[in-house]
Amino acid sequence: MLGFCVIAPAGDAIAKLLGETMPIGQLLLVRFAVQAVLLIPLVVLTGRAWRMSRRVFGLAAFRTFLHIIGIGAMFTALQFLPLADAIAIAFVMPFLMLLLGKLVLGEEVGSRRIWACVVGFIGTLMVVQPSFVEVGYPALLPLVVAVVFSLFMLVTRQIAKETDPIGLQAVSGVMACVVLIPIVWLAADADIPALQLVTPTSQEIGLLFAIGLFGTLAHLLMTWSLRYAPSATLAPMQYLEIPIATLIGFIVFSDLPNGLAAAGICVTISAGLYIVFRERAIARQQTGQPEPA
Repeated sequence: MLGFCVIAPAGDAIAKLLGETMPIGQLLLVRFAVQAVLLIPLVVLTGRAWRMSRRVFGLAAFRTFLHIIGIGAMFTALQFLPLADAIAIAFVMPFLMLLLGKLVLGEEVGSRRIWACVVGFIGTLMVVQPSFVEVGYPALLPLVVAVVFSLFMLVTRQIAKETDPIGLQAVSGVMACVVLIPIVWLAADADIPALQLVTPTSQEIGLLFAIGLFGTLAHLLMTWSLRYAPSATLAPMQYLEIPIATLIGFIVFSDLPNGLAAAGICVTISAGLYIVFRERAIARQQTGQPEPA
């Protein structure tokens, strides 16, 4: 999970760098193409399952669509926002997942966790406000990312027990390429700058490959961490992604959140950690385990 917290914002930083010269459509296509190229041989060599039932295939296709929209929104947001601000705003996702679990899956959510969601969302608005004043509506794109990836995780939970995670990611990479290649191809003659293809320099080719590699590796590290440790143990570590993103943003772009945004980040992290530890306490009560000293 610590590896995920380092690699994921590093990949976002590369996307922010390339976004200055490369169209979003090309970044997305390369991102998923590298995922497919890396994982298909791994699936074949290890004999992992990749065949799916009709139901799982349909959900996997919807999941891939959400993945494309979510990453596209984040890559676009990074063209306008500091790295730490974009990631911090997107961290409203855990609160949305909690509410979706209640509304869609009928999971029980207590009043204290609902209030923690409210506080966390207020913290997110504190980060959005100075960004919105500076760049306008693009500051809301990380909220789109949060909503889309909340749905993405909800779908993933529905099919996680019925498919191999690496096989799922390999198939998802192929699905994304099947969707994106015709779009980019047909847009080649249209006047849509975000979907045009440009010839990358030798340095940009290396960075394009790094986007796909980092995105694929980060997702696999998270998957593997969840295989060996419960989510209640790992979730607090994921909040390390925000200070790591802040450090990377400062080193690469000399960006730092302003005072209000920094305060909002602290509020969001505090509310998120409260929910994590609250979930852990409830789990201990249900299993009859004593609270840690």
